[in-house]
Amino acid sequence: MKLQFEKFQATGNDFVMVDNRDNFFPKDDQPLVARLCDRKFGIGADGLILVEHSNEADFKMVYYNADGGLGSFCGNGSRAASRFAKSLGLIDKKGSLMAFDGLHELEIDSSVIKMAMTDVQFGRKTLNGTFIDTGSPHYVEYHNTIDSLDVFTEGRNLRQHENFKPGGANINFVEIINQSEIKVRTFERGVENETLSCGTGVTASALSSVTDFGNHSVRVTTPGGILEVTFEKTATDYTNIHLIGPAEMVFQGELEI
Repeated sequence: MKLQFEKFQATGNDFVMVDNRDNFFPKDDQPLVARLCDRKFGIGADGLILVEHSNEADFKMVYYNADGGLGSFCGNGSRAASRFAKSLGLIDKKGSLMAFDGLHELEIDSSVIKMAMTDVQFGRKTLNGTFIDTGSPHYVEYHNTIDSLDVFTEGRNLRQHENFKPGGANINFVEIINQSEIKVRTFERGVENETLSCGTGVTASALSSVTDFGNHSVRVTTPGGILEVTFEKTATDYTNIHLIGPAEMVFQGELEI
């Protein structure tokens, strides 16, 4: 069977994108997904995304980690999937998608996608940082500088820490530039390596970086590019959260599977 696919990237976080509205893709074939995401023997990506029909939204996004396992919500992937859905005629400048953690509203302005995130509860202090769930579990740890940090080694050591059982966590290392700007590097579970960007990790890092209540906008620099996170911090949680940044198609192709 020939697989038609498109490759998208969102601040360096890259995804194999498949139009699965006909439900032809073998969803329980974890080795197949892992092979497609393999950078030496496959297409190469941080994850694979199926775009499908939804009765509750304009489309449904099914996200797989690079190791073939079903993933949780993916912030960068959702923005890339939105651009793909627009090219399929499923949405225009505004729309909605159904994901692992529920319904998300979105807006597209040229190459920039503004993705509404679900409300987030305050994180819990643990180890030397904060554990916070933004649709995917994240541990956020602050450093004076992160440019020279060995993210692979440090992230791998923390990834399966007993404090994050049973599923482990993505590991984010954060450097605060000022009250409205941070730098982030992330070790992603499922990829089991540093990625150039992680949308839910950027969101977790931005939320946990502020101390004041009220409306905030945080500019986040990742190795793959710049994102913006806007939100309101209330007395009980974070609301009105949006992840804002670019996503674009890199290439399209066909592969025998």
